[in-house]
Amino acid sequence: MRIALATDAWTPQTNGVVTTLKATAATLGELGHEVRIISPQGLATISCPSYPEIRLALSPGPYVARELKSFRPDAIHIATEGPLGMAVRRYCRAREVPFTTSYHTRYPEYLHARWPIPLGVTYAWLRRFHSAAERTFVSSGSLESLLRERGFRHLHRWRRGVDLRMFHPRSPHPELAQLPRPVMACVGRLAIEKNLDAFLSLELPGTKLVIGDGPERAALAQRYPRARFAGYRFGAELAALLSGADVLVFPSLTDTFGLVMIEALACGVPVAAFPVTGPLDVIEPGVTGVLHANLGTAISGALQLDRRTCLAAANGFSWEAATRQFLGGLAPIPSPLRARLAVSRSSAIIARMAARRQASGARDGN
Repeated sequence: MRIALATDAWTPQTNGVVTTLKATAATLGELGHEVRIISPQGLATISCPSYPEIRLALSPGPYVARELKSFRPDAIHIATEGPLGMAVRRYCRAREVPFTTSYHTRYPEYLHARWPIPLGVTYAWLRRFHSAAERTFVSSGSLESLLRERGFRHLHRWRRGVDLRMFHPRSPHPELAQLPRPVMACVGRLAIEKNLDAFLSLELPGTKLVIGDGPERAALAQRYPRARFAGYRFGAELAALLSGADVLVFPSLTDTFGLVMIEALACGVPVAAFPVTGPLDVIEPGVTGVLHANLGTAISGALQLDRRTCLAAANGFSWEAATRQFLGGLAPIPSPLRARLAVSRSSAIIARMAARRQASGARDGN
């Protein structure tokens, strides 16, 4: 199958969306499918407000048209709701070509944390965006329930996976050798919506290790000088840091899944988190982690758990299984509709009007 995967989030960005899409594209290739990534790379872009490292494509319509005309996909999936995702959506709707979407990011909560934008307003816009899709992919049961309550329909489960070839118990990173124990690691983007103050403000023995970067790093480092800020780490180096930690702390209240939790489990590290969407779908309470409204209590409890049990649980998250779920939700484009991808928008509209006139004439003749 030829699959067009459209995303506003792509390398060199570092986040769960990019990790998920790269792993999915690679696994699709291993399963014998051909993938065309339609991303902002190589296009004129501007910085996303409050996220300067995220680049938003300017006027991507012509680029989208060229990519879809040349590739002629069997299925189209729109991963994000940014300018590029909207351009693909418009292109498909103008030609009545089916497509699917996915809901990766809780933008209403993210925006509300920065500006006084009512949640209902943003959810209404997102609901309209996704309502045109054949199906909208979601990563977990709790996210599916949340979106159903907000009026979203035609939801399809698409879990996440972990690269067990990369994330497994390793020799602890040398940087951890002299740190006071326990080492409490926190991994991710340093931004306001990640709720990092809930972790860093706790009075706990040991070392708070923050792995990642983002717009809040300087302010957090100033407020919490005793915490160690390691910056972004990737691949084997990240796995070595996680392997040497005693617990992963996941303070976010707004993530849709939280890939780093299963990366930590794959390294044999238990998780402490709040009982919210994401942790509720990944962690088995009292077995692979502790979920509690008091994050300090969750950390203390998680430190008592068996690392071997955490490691065994991670084996249940494979990218192949997740990718087969992705394939199962796609909307194949029938051959007659695939031909429409190669025509201009105006030609598609004219052809559609002619077909409707013909159908109307046939009804009148009867």
